[in-house]
Amino acid sequence: MGETTAETSSAELMVDLIISLDGYASAEGWPGWWGLEGPEYLAWLEEEGKKNYTFLLGANTYRVMSSMSGEAAAEGSGFSEDEGAALTGLDSVPKVVFSSTLQAPLTWPNSELVTGDAVEAVREMKRTGTRPLSTLGSLSLCRSLLTAGLVDRFRLVVFPVITGRTGRERIYDGYPDVSLEMVDSRTFDGRLQLLEYVPTVLTGPPDSSPA
Repeated sequence: MGETTAETSSAELMVDLIISLDGYASAEGWPGWWGLEGPEYLAWLEEEGKKNYTFLLGANTYRVMSSMSGEAAAEGSGFSEDEGAALTGLDSVPKVVFSSTLQAPLTWPNSELVTGDAVEAVREMKRTGTRPLSTLGSLSLCRSLLTAGLVDRFRLVVFPVITGRTGRERIYDGYPDVSLEMVDSRTFDGRLQLLEYVPTVLTGPPDSSPA
């Protein structure tokens, strides 16, 4: 009733998301990371930044993250030292931005603009590339890549909050049915839960017949 989502390729693609317990990517009036980022999580983010990912993102995420990176580099930004390092560290990382509204050249260092079809562009990157690929935010892009069968890993960091009243950006709206095989998990700072899966897009309910 399903097929593994990732096509055979040399460049593995990971969808990487942060999420509230009730499935939102952010909440109105709440700070970034819901104010719950701790030293273990921030240290892990810094280490992840050294893994030679090429990050894939859409226009909205590009605008938000490039602005935050610029703010973090300024004096008196209000970001902690660890937060600032995580944000400014993205400057040196290769980034591919998919947008029909932005114009080249992009101002955020090491950012390449792609104006064509994102799914076809990523399919070609997976076919010809050697660097691992990871999404950065960009919920619509993540949904499109998963639905197209291009995702090798689906990784979440679950934050222990329910933002039913203030939650924004519902992550799973519009998704196909997907089964998930867990391949990794860990806890940061005693409260954040990392969950990593191999996804399989389903064409219907899973077979529940007795073996």
